[in-house]
Amino acid sequence: MLKRALIYSCAAVLFLLGMRLGTMAQERQKKIVSVSLVPAYHPAPPRGRLAPTLPPRDFPKNPVAEHAYAVASRIEPLLYQLPCYCNCDHELGHTSLLSCYQTRHAAECSVCQMEAYYAYQQSRKGKTAKEIRVGIIRGDWQHVNLAPWQKPLPSRSASASPRPLPAPPGTGTASAGARSASAQAGAR
Repeated sequence: MLKRALIYSCAAVLFLLGMRLGTMAQERQKKIVSVSLVPAYHPAPPRGRLAPTLPPRDFPKNPVAEHAYAVASRIEPLLYQLPCYCNCDHELGHTSLLSCYQTRHAAECSVCQMEAYYAYQQSRKGKTAKEIRVGIIRGDWQHVNLAPWQKPLPSRSASASPRPLPAPPGTGTASAGARSASAQAGAR
């Protein structure tokens, strides 16, 4: 009887130990999976020139895309360092959020658009690429409202100066870069 109780006790201890080891392995696997779920991006700024984004004028009937491509063209090195959560790295072979704007893909993808607007707004607040990347990984881009970006950009003639970068919704002003570009164009 005592021998049987000892055997049952050992079996219970081994069972509990096995359960704990299994739980630890599952927790470790979850950490590995969550790290590997971050889409492709470049951890450092680009070395050399990047392929340009498509021009915003290619999307005159889609104001949200037109604005997004205008924003993207101004923050290309930043977008190069950011992941895109629309799964385009697996489905289209993209290597960062910038890849979406070097093709027509971002014109039809609200994920790409929200991430670019988020990156632009955060960069205007002085955040670094790494800080913005952490926000994107955390999902902060999901809170971007696309509605304010639905007003078409003003049209321009082929010989006109570059159009100003749209102001982030709610600020009422153009970016400093846009103001200086306008000032430089006016000085010519």
